[in-house]
Amino acid sequence: MGKLLSLLSRDDSNCCAAKSYDVFLDFENAAPTDTEREIYEEVERVLRESEVVLEEIQIYRGAGKEIREAIADPSPEVTGKAWAAVLPLVNKLKRCYEHSMELDKIVPKLLGQLVGGKLNPTQHLETQQALVKQLAEILEFVLKFDEYKMKTPAIQNDFSYYRRIVSRQRVDSTENMLVSTELANRMSLFYAHATPMLKVLSEATSKFVNDNADDVQNTTETLGTMAKVCLRMLENPKLLQQIEREDTKMLVLRVMVGLVILYDHVHPEGAFVRGAHVDVKGCVRLLQAQPAIKAEPLLNALRYTTKHLNGENTPKNIQRMLAA
Repeated sequence: MGKLLSLLSRDDSNCCAAKSYDVFLDFENAAPTDTEREIYEEVERVLRESEVVLEEIQIYRGAGKEIREAIADPSPEVTGKAWAAVLPLVNKLKRCYEHSMELDKIVPKLLGQLVGGKLNPTQHLETQQALVKQLAEILEFVLKFDEYKMKTPAIQNDFSYYRRIVSRQRVDSTENMLVSTELANRMSLFYAHATPMLKVLSEATSKFVNDNADDVQNTTETLGTMAKVCLRMLENPKLLQQIEREDTKMLVLRVMVGLVILYDHVHPEGAFVRGAHVDVKGCVRLLQAQPAIKAEPLLNALRYTTKHLNGENTPKNIQRMLAA
C-alpha cells in the first residue's frame, strides 16, 4: 500500500478543513493489491509505451533542411532525399497518434476503478494507491508530450510535406503510402491541436462521465480531491519529507496542475468558479513560489490550455494571478 497517512474525516464547514487532505500518495513505491492487479497490468502496458513515445517526441528533430532544399530544387534526386528523410518521421508520428488512441481506451477503464461504487473519492485515494499512481503517470505523460509538441513546429511541417507529396503522386494505394488517407486526415487533426494529448484525455474523461451519468459528481470530485491532496503533499513539511526523490516532487507538481486542467475541461462550470472542488489559488501560489524554470511551463499550461480561465464567471483576482 505504501507510506499512507491516515485521512482525517472531511468537514468543509470546519476552519481546519484543509487538514482533511493530509494524505500521502506514495507515487514512488505503491504496489497493486490483488483487486487492482488486472487493470493495473493493463494500464502498465500502455504506460511502458508512453515512455518510448515521450522519448521519440523529445528528441524529434524534423526534416526542415531536406524539405527546404526540395522546395528550392524539386528535382527527383533532391525530392527523393526529402522523402527519405520524412518517411521515418511520419512513422514516429503515426506511432504517437496510435498511442493516443490506446490512452483513449484505457483511461475510462482506469476511471471506472477509481470512481463511484461504495467508496467516496478520498477512500479511493486511500485504498487504491497503485491505480492513483498510474493516473498520475498518465497526466504527467500528457503534459510532457504536449509541452514537447508545442516546442516542435517541425512536426506539423513534416507531416504537411508528406501529405503534399502523397497527394501529388497519388500513391494512396501503393507501397509508398505509409498511412491511409483516412488515417492521415485523423493524424492531421490530432497534430493541428495545440495540446493533442490533453484533448484526447479530456475527451476520454468526458465520455466516461457521459456514459456513467450517476458518477458525474464523483468523477469531478475525485479529480478535485486528488489535486488538493497533491497540493497538501507539497505544502505540508511532514508530507513533503516523505518524498524520497526530487523528480517525484516535480511529478506531484505537474500532476496537480494536470488535474486542475482536466477538471476544468470535464466539469460543466470549470475549475475557476467559486465553489469548484479545486483550490486554484493555492495551486497558483505554490507554483509562484517555485523556481521559474519549474513554474513557468506549468503556469503557462494553466493560462493557455484550460477552458474556462477567461470565462465571465471566473473571478477577476484569479485571472490577475495568472496574467502572463
